[in-house]
Amino acid sequence: MTPFFLDDCIWVLRTNTAYNAETVAHVYKALWTVEEIFRTTKSILETRPIYHKRDVTIRGHVFCSFLALLLKQELESRMKHADLQWEWKQIIRGLDALQQVEANFQGRRFLFRSHLTAHASQAVRATGVAIPPTLQELH
Repeated sequence: MTPFFLDDCIWVLRTNTAYNAETVAHVYKALWTVEEIFRTTKSILETRPIYHKRDVTIRGHVFCSFLALLLKQELESRMKHADLQWEWKQIIRGLDALQQVEANFQGRRFLFRSHLTAHASQAVRATGVAIPPTLQELH
């Protein structure tokens, strides 16, 4: 696909595929979306530079980055479907702060969950995952 920009509002794609124009336009738009996501990944996912020495670790890093993007896109899609809108950084801050601690008290085992912010709570609910109770006894 080769894009040609005729002016500020019109663009033309030239391709040698047998697909119809609508399919080609959707694929091109998806390609643009993927490129935009990769451009903003470092700031959104707060990744740091990683220097690899082996091909297998490069492939693993790319796979994990792509998986993170897919999970982010799926969460955003589910939140949109549930008519929830939160700033991504607020969601990440809330999920990062989420902790669970196991404690023994008088021979009994308990799990304590930290407070869940409204942003993180809505994101978790949008996935359909039940939020565990703040205090839970283990057997």
